[in-house]
Amino acid sequence: QVQLVESGGGLVQAGGSLRLSCSASGRTFSSYGMGWFRQTPGKEREFVASITFSGGQKYYQASVKGRFTISRENAKNMVYLQMNSLKPEDTAVYYCAMRRRPGTCSGSGCYSWRSEYDSWGQGTQVTVSS
Repeated sequence: QVQLVESGGGLVQAGGSLRLSCSASGRTFSSYGMGWFRQTPGKEREFVASITFSGGQKYYQASVKGRFTISRENAKNMVYLQMNSLKPEDTAVYYCAMRRRPGTCSGSGCYSWRSEYDSWGQGTQVTVSS
């Protein structure tokens, strides 16, 4: 059984930074791509960033590109999301997710599809004040 536990959320002023962490267990972590998604009340959960199993490729939502960085440490079963230059519109609950299948996925943009992920953390709140 996969378990994902996020940490690092909190309240920060606009322009500030936060680093989210996600600890994974239950699968061979180094074989699975990982992603970060976020959700605000009344809206669907949206893709933020993802990273391939090796860490060799990273993908970002356009609105966070250049401000957020996803990374992973396979030896520690950890994935991170460094968030800089935060904006009030980044306020959301952030979720860590693991892909349902090991290796790579096929299809343009597949790393951003919610359907590619079958394991989710409980979420961590990020609030950016203006």
